[in-house]
Amino acid sequence: MGSWLLYGLGNETENLPGFVVLSSVGKGGQAQPISSRQWHSGFLPSNFQGVQFNASGDPVHYVSAPPGVRDSEQRRLVNAINALNLEKDTVVNDPEIATRISQYEMAFRMQASVPELMELKDEPQHVLDMYGAEAGDGSFASNCLLARRLAERGVRFIHLYHRGWDHHGNIKGNMQTTAKEVDQSTAALITDLKQRGMLDDTLVIWGGEFGRTPMAQGSGRDHHIRGFSLFMAGGGVQGGISYGNTDDLGYKAVDRPFHVHDLHATMLQLFGVDHKRLTYRFQGRDYRLTDIAGNVVQDILA
Repeated sequence: MGSWLLYGLGNETENLPGFVVLSSVGKGGQAQPISSRQWHSGFLPSNFQGVQFNASGDPVHYVSAPPGVRDSEQRRLVNAINALNLEKDTVVNDPEIATRISQYEMAFRMQASVPELMELKDEPQHVLDMYGAEAGDGSFASNCLLARRLAERGVRFIHLYHRGWDHHGNIKGNMQTTAKEVDQSTAALITDLKQRGMLDDTLVIWGGEFGRTPMAQGSGRDHHIRGFSLFMAGGGVQGGISYGNTDDLGYKAVDRPFHVHDLHATMLQLFGVDHKRLTYRFQGRDYRLTDIAGNVVQDILA
C-alpha cells in the first residue's frame, strides 16, 4: 500500500525516504513477529519499498559517519561508487542499478537530515506531555510524534507497527495495558495534526492486522477474518460517522461490508488518484493496487 502510494504520487522530500516504517513493542500480550517483507515493494521497483527507522539509538544503521571521516570524503566515495555503477549500467541496462545510485545519494543526504528529525528534545514539553512521549524511549507514543515530524518534512507514507496485541490469554488485563499505551498518543497525533493545519491533507488510518473472535479462547480471543474495524481521520473523510456493521454476535460483516480493495480504492480517491488508472506493467499484464476489484465508498467522503 505504501509502495503504491509512493509510486503513484512521488515523494515530497529529497532528504528522506518516501515510505518510512516505525515499530514499537508493547507490554500487554504477545509481540507479533514482523519482517521487511511486510513493507517490501513486491514487483514494483525496489526504490518504492519502505525504509525501517529504529525507534531508539541510531534511527538508521550506519547513518553516522565513522570517527574522523569528513563529509567531503564521504562525497568523494559516493561519487566514485556511482561512477562505477553507471559504467556497469551502460553494459547491462539494469533498472536496479539506477535504484542503487539514487539510494546512495539518499543515504548521503540522510546523514544530515535524519539526526535532526529524531531529536525529539526540540519539541516543547507540552507537546511531549500531550503524546505521553519521552525522547528516545522507542515507544508507540514517540513513534506517533516522529510520524508527525516525518509528515511535516514531506514523507509520503508513514507506517507505525505496535506489537503486543495478540491477546490469546488474559485479554481483560492485557487490553487495558495496550489501550493505555496507544490511545493517548493516537488522539494526540490527530489533535496535533489538526492544530498545525495538516489534518485536512493527511489521512490517518488505524487498524489491526485482523479481527478477534467474538467467542472466548480461554481467557483470550483467537484470530478472526470475518469482521473487524478500523478508523480513518482527516484527509477528506467525514468525521463522526460509522460505516457498516457485523451481525448481532460480531462474527461476520453483514451490512455494507468494506473490502480491502474498497479501502484501497477509497484511499487513492482521497489522494486524487483513480484506482483503475494507476497501473504497473509486470510480466505482460497491467496490475493495479485493487487488482480487478474495488469500489470507492462515497458515503464516507466529506
